[in-house]
Amino acid sequence: MVEPVRPIALADIENARPRIAGTVLRTPLVKLDVGAGARDIYLKLENLQPTNAYKIRGATNAVALLSDEERARGVWTISAGNAGQGVAYAARAFGIPCSIVTIETAPQTKLDRMRALGARIVPVSYEVAWRAAEAHAFEGMDGTFVHPFDNHDFIAGHGTMGLEILEDLPEVRTVIAAIGGGGLITGVGSAIKALRPDVRVIGAEPETAAPYAFSVREGRPSKFPDWQASFVDGAGGQSVTARMWERMRPVADDAITVTLDETRQAMRLIADKARAIAEGAGALSLAAALTGNAGEGPIVCVVSGGNIDLKKFAELVAT
Repeated sequence: MVEPVRPIALADIENARPRIAGTVLRTPLVKLDVGAGARDIYLKLENLQPTNAYKIRGATNAVALLSDEERARGVWTISAGNAGQGVAYAARAFGIPCSIVTIETAPQTKLDRMRALGARIVPVSYEVAWRAAEAHAFEGMDGTFVHPFDNHDFIAGHGTMGLEILEDLPEVRTVIAAIGGGGLITGVGSAIKALRPDVRVIGAEPETAAPYAFSVREGRPSKFPDWQASFVDGAGGQSVTARMWERMRPVADDAITVTLDETRQAMRLIADKARAIAEGAGALSLAAALTGNAGEGPIVCVVSGGNIDLKKFAELVAT
């Protein structure tokens, strides 16, 4: 049975913090120096987590909160790679089996890392994986399901990032995070809005897959027309589910859609100025900030992940 949607309370996030502290890093917040007169932009480098993506925050919190009986059954999730690595990492820490329904077009580096963490991989098409995520079920999976974004404890874990941002940059005016399923922006936004409701929280999506921005225009959770797969595989879903719409709307002020070329340029800029590798989804936030539609700053861009094949990364930033 799927539990009803409820707000992510500040206490949920604060209680998650010590629970995940032994596994999850407090990632640095670094200023992006792009020259005189540029916008005041900072990067929250979640690509430096042990699994090179923010999902380890939510996964660790969610698995830690399972009962002994639930953990004894093993866990499973659905993932294009980052959530799978997070859940597999947490499962390994607790010594329990993990299976992952994986989108078959996921980058090889993500598949290899999930297997290296001991996970059993079940590859399926994007459409099948998305239907399973909406249904919270997949035939043949008998363990305890840890949803990759529509899970209260998972989202509360992500909220710990928001606490760190406010502590490290109290003068922040805007926080930008990529939207895939919606768990990242819900978690970070819940922490930000609880403590600093004046700070704007903005989502970033690629032009090929921007269901949240489309849903905002439509005034209801909607499927994005003409969805296309791209190198931004860690964000940009086909649609916004009704449950995630209910979660995101109170804490996300706006959404910015960026082009794939703007995303590539942001990947290159992060590598050039911060000497860090961001996958496509990880660079969406900076691409959105550089459009000028997020204001002058200080702006914090969540670099949500860096799991990308190095050959593919080199090809993208070289063009």
